[in-house]
Amino acid sequence: MKAQAPMGIIMLDTQFPRIPGDAGGAETWDFPVIYKVVKGITPQFFKEDQDKKLLKVLQDAAQELEREGVAAITSTCGLLAIYQQEIAETVKIPVLISSLLQIPLAYHLLSKDQKVGVITIDSRLLGQEHLKAIGGVSIPIAIIGLESGQELNCAILENKKELNIVQAEQDMVGAARRLVEENPTVGAIVLECANMAPYATAVQEAVCRPVFDITTLANFIYQSLYRQRFF
Repeated sequence: MKAQAPMGIIMLDTQFPRIPGDAGGAETWDFPVIYKVVKGITPQFFKEDQDKKLLKVLQDAAQELEREGVAAITSTCGLLAIYQQEIAETVKIPVLISSLLQIPLAYHLLSKDQKVGVITIDSRLLGQEHLKAIGGVSIPIAIIGLESGQELNCAILENKKELNIVQAEQDMVGAARRLVEENPTVGAIVLECANMAPYATAVQEAVCRPVFDITTLANFIYQSLYRQRFF
């Protein structure tokens, strides 16, 4: 097998804990990774605006990672989906900037009377521009945010130094249960925020649906780049 190049990961400038399963923790991955922090760009940015002023910073980060020899590029923020195509146009390696890219895949796994559920860090921040960027405008989607939760939303968007993991998991499970109770036709769930991946198992156990997050996407793409020999 040829030597495996690392996955490049664009990361916001954060201080909250990167627990196992979080895309921002190297121990999460079974393959090598290189992080590129975009200095000064914190989660607070998404509470203020989502215009294109970030684009050049992200494109520069992607090009730097490409020069460093990464095999593909992802990120630690699902809301960066709006920049997917513009970033992909600046490099010659695969770009999977957001877990939301899995929405079309999840939809095609379901029957026509089912929806894709999305759990996002804050439903007020996830709009049609994100869905358009990943080809999801025409897909039936039910969205729920964590803005009514007690821990994870504040810890991430306010960039706190501490995280109550037990309460964060309760926030995630509670949101998932409300999502399927209010939308019984939800057949699969995509977790928008890359910091939600540590709680994917708890979500799946609570609602018995397929659950996609940034780790399922990155592992899928990385495996496509480095296939196992069977003979």
